[in-house]
Amino acid sequence: MRARSAGGLLAGYVPGESWLHRTPLVAKFLGVAAAGAASFVLLDWRVSVGVLALAVTAWLSARLGLRRLIASWKLVLPIAAVLFAFQWWQQGPETATRIVANLLLCFVAAGLLTATVPLERLLDAVASLARPFQRFGADPERFALAIAIMLRSIPVLAGAFADVGDAARARGLERSVRARTVPVVLSAVAYARRTGDALAARGLGDD
Repeated sequence: MRARSAGGLLAGYVPGESWLHRTPLVAKFLGVAAAGAASFVLLDWRVSVGVLALAVTAWLSARLGLRRLIASWKLVLPIAAVLFAFQWWQQGPETATRIVANLLLCFVAAGLLTATVPLERLLDAVASLARPFQRFGADPERFALAIAIMLRSIPVLAGAFADVGDAARARGLERSVRARTVPVVLSAVAYARRTGDALAARGLGDD
């Protein structure tokens, strides 16, 4: 897969000493949780847009790079555009704006977390959060591993989607749903099988 397609929907870690890099991890987790709750809390489209603007400002003030943000949005914006059009048709422009703004807010908040926290530290924190559930049979290390696999899968699948789109356009099949989806599904299945085989080879699939 080409390097340009390997970029993820969520930003990878960006080393730095900004105020956001120095912010405690707990506060960042709470920020992401608050962004996730925005869909239920922010009911005015103007407030949603304002909070999204604040999140983008936080991104820029942390010196994470405008180009990086734009690059990570390339695959999200088409989905957001379709969602916006559908919601406009169903419920009007104000509701459509609020829903899409809240969705983008969640995306930016998650990107702020992954861009300012090294993956190893993030996974250690996730494992720590899961330890209280050991009494119910949960395995914190496997839970962290699942998060790691999910984060690794996002850029792989996003890259497959971009590559298939390029191939379809090169063959004049950009409007063919089959030409744009079937190869992505096959690529996802193949990646899942490779991942499963790698885990099994290390005994991580055993009880």
